[in-house]
Amino acid sequence: MSAHFLFAICQIGAEAALKNEVLWKHSDFRFAYSRPGFVTFRIPDDVVRDRKFELRGTFVRTWGFSIGKVSGTDGHQLARDFWKPLSERYPASVLPQFKHLHVWQRDRELPGDFGYEPGVTPLADAVGELILEHKPDVGTDWPLPLNEDAQEDDRILDCVLVEPNEWWFGWHRASSMETHWPGGVPQIESPDDMISRTYLKMAESLLWSELPIQSGHRCIEIGSAPGGSCQALLERGCLVTGIDPAEMDPLVMAHRNFTHLRAKAKEVKRNTFQKVRWLAADANVAPKYTLDMVEAIVSQPNVRIEGLILTLKMTDPELVSDIPLFNKRIRSWGYRQVRARQLAFNRQEVCVVATGLNPPVVDETSRDLE
Repeated sequence: MSAHFLFAICQIGAEAALKNEVLWKHSDFRFAYSRPGFVTFRIPDDVVRDRKFELRGTFVRTWGFSIGKVSGTDGHQLARDFWKPLSERYPASVLPQFKHLHVWQRDRELPGDFGYEPGVTPLADAVGELILEHKPDVGTDWPLPLNEDAQEDDRILDCVLVEPNEWWFGWHRASSMETHWPGGVPQIESPDDMISRTYLKMAESLLWSELPIQSGHRCIEIGSAPGGSCQALLERGCLVTGIDPAEMDPLVMAHRNFTHLRAKAKEVKRNTFQKVRWLAADANVAPKYTLDMVEAIVSQPNVRIEGLILTLKMTDPELVSDIPLFNKRIRSWGYRQVRARQLAFNRQEVCVVATGLNPPVVDETSRDLE
């Protein structure tokens, strides 16, 4: 019986964290092969047969069941070789069950370095078009959109360009939000006047978490300067307060729904937080300091913040092993759902989203808009 493999994508530098996390959760997996941002595991037969299997993890950007790899310099031959094992494994009547083709390159740099941002590249799109050019005839109409977001439960064909002339391919099922996106990266259209990269981080965190943040909701961000995250929230119509002793960008300062409290969080009066529904924090400090700061706010008796979006800096590799403890501490504040993820647009940090405050917050949107 042939061996089965699974691939997982992560940020460059997070391979060890991903490997340890996956093997801790799945003791019957065996580490197989890795390149920066790309890790594979040998897996048991029953995992492949389990239609509901999902690979979840803080450092798993996306994943798939591997079918094979090809290498060479002739793109047309590589594209034909992409389809060969699929045609051998699945009859023509089954192939149309795959609803999308996702093609992407593993990260070249750390996000933000040398102007690099993750996402579908022109090379990936060109390879995808080449693969579609050699799509086999299945005897019926078979539309196969390239690098479009999938729908829930769609089966997706994957091609990972580990190197421009080395393609790994496989498939996965769209389940968690990030598995809907090509390469696990949301396709965010940033504004021409984007203030900073934190716009991308906030935009991704809102898409991934599916938080029900709506126009008119009151939000506070701690560590808001220069204002990229606030810009993303203001675009949603939120009423935003930024807390930071540093200056904010004039574009944000001029927005009618923005208020700047030029101070440290511990200096802000606690009644400032009483009507706030959502709190974000992205301070350049150790995770313990961020959690201490936020706990001092949410533990106030008259403060009922519905959800948290916290950026925890992983400046020391040893902090990775503390993430479950960070999540446990946040749950102790009354939040039933706590999820951590290294976002595609994060750097050496993770995003933690907390919701499900017990008891639930009463909807006061209309009151906020008065």
